[in-house]
Amino acid sequence: MALTDLAIRNTKPAEKQQKLFDAGGLFLLVTPAGGKRWVLKYRISGKEKSLALGTYPEVSLVEARKRRDAAREKLAAGTDPGEAKKADKRAAKLAAANSFEAVALAWMDERRPYVEPAQYDKTLARFKNDAFPWLGKRPIAEIDAPEILDALKRVDSRGARFTAHRLRGEISRVFRYGIKEGFCKTDPARDLQGAIPPAQTTHFASITEPAKVGEMLRAFDGFTGTFPVLCALRLAPMLFVRPGELRRAEWTEFDLDKGEWRYHVSKTKTEHLVPLAAQAVAILRELHALTGAGRYVFPGVRDRKRPMSEATVNAALRRLGYDTRTEITGHGFRAMARTILHEELEQKPEVIEHQLAHTVADNLGGAYNRTKFIKERRAMMQKWADYLDRIKAGAQVIPLTAAGGA
Repeated sequence: MALTDLAIRNTKPAEKQQKLFDAGGLFLLVTPAGGKRWVLKYRISGKEKSLALGTYPEVSLVEARKRRDAAREKLAAGTDPGEAKKADKRAAKLAAANSFEAVALAWMDERRPYVEPAQYDKTLARFKNDAFPWLGKRPIAEIDAPEILDALKRVDSRGARFTAHRLRGEISRVFRYGIKEGFCKTDPARDLQGAIPPAQTTHFASITEPAKVGEMLRAFDGFTGTFPVLCALRLAPMLFVRPGELRRAEWTEFDLDKGEWRYHVSKTKTEHLVPLAAQAVAILRELHALTGAGRYVFPGVRDRKRPMSEATVNAALRRLGYDTRTEITGHGFRAMARTILHEELEQKPEVIEHQLAHTVADNLGGAYNRTKFIKERRAMMQKWADYLDRIKAGAQVIPLTAAGGA
C-alpha cells in the first residue's frame, strides 16, 4: 500500500529503526531519535544499493517520489544514480573551487602581505557588495564580458562611477591571476576598458594662497592632540608626500645625518628619495626620542605596532577648524606645494614632478629616476622649508616674477 502523509505524521519513534515503505523501492527511515529520511533501494549490476533522497519534512512525500522517479530513469538508461549523485557533488565542489569568488579570494590572499589592511578591506567590500552576488558562484572560465559589464552597470547606475572603474580593474586582475594559476584562459574584463563612461575627476581640497597657507601653519601650533600627530601636521606640507606614505614611514628608511628619506612609492612601487630640509630633520630628531624605539615614525594610538590611522591627519585638520572637503585635505598638501613652488618660487616643473614621485618621461622616453635632479631637489626642499617658515611668521612674500620686474 502506498505511503500517505497522514501515516508519516502519525508514526512515532520506536526503540528500533522503522521503515515506512512506499512504492518503487522508496521508503522513509524513522530513527529512535525521531529523525526521518528518505531512502531509495535499487539494484544495479546484481548489487543492491541505497540512495539518500533527503530528510522529511524538508523533502515532502511528493518531492521524494519525484526524486525516486528521476533516479529510476537513470537506472533505465544504465546509469547508477548513486554514482551520478557523487559525480554531481564532485563537480559542484570543483566548480566552487574554480568559482570567481574562490579565485578572487585566492588572489586577495596572495597580495594581502603587500597591501594596507584598509586597502584590503575596501577591495574585499567592493567584491562582496558589487561582484560576488552576480559573478561569485559562476565558474571563472565561463564568465564573459557581458556578465561583467552588467555588474559594472549596476554600480554605475547608483552614481558610483569611480567605483565601477576601480571594480573593473580589480576584476581584471583576478582574471589575470586565474590565467596564471590555470583557472581560466582569458581576461574578459580587459575588453571592457572604456565601456563605462569616464569618471569626472575630483581634485583634493587644497590651499594655494601663501597668506592662507601661513595662517594654517600658525594654526598648527595650537593643535592640542598628541605630539606625533602634531609632527605629522608639520611635516605633511614640508615633505608633500602621499598621506599613506607619510603615516607608514619607518625609522629604518631615514638617514637623519645625511638628511634623506628613502622608501618605496605605494602607487608605482619604485624607490623614492626625499631630501630633508634642516627643519624636517629637527622635527624628526625630536620625534625620534618618543617613537624611535619602535618601527613606525607615527605609530597608532591603540596599537603601536601598526602605523597611525589613515584618517588621523584629516581628523586633526578638522579639529583645527578646516573643512577637509572644501578647504584642505592631507593629500592637498601636494597640490599646494606644486602650485606655490612653481608660481611663487619659480622652480622647474620637471624638478617638482620628480620630487612628487610622478612618472615623468624624459626626452629619451626614460621614466622616473629617484636620483634625477637630486641637487636641484635638495636645494628646492630647503628653499621650500625656509619659505614656509617665512609665511608662517607672517612675512610678506613677493613672487619672484614681481620682484624681478621692479
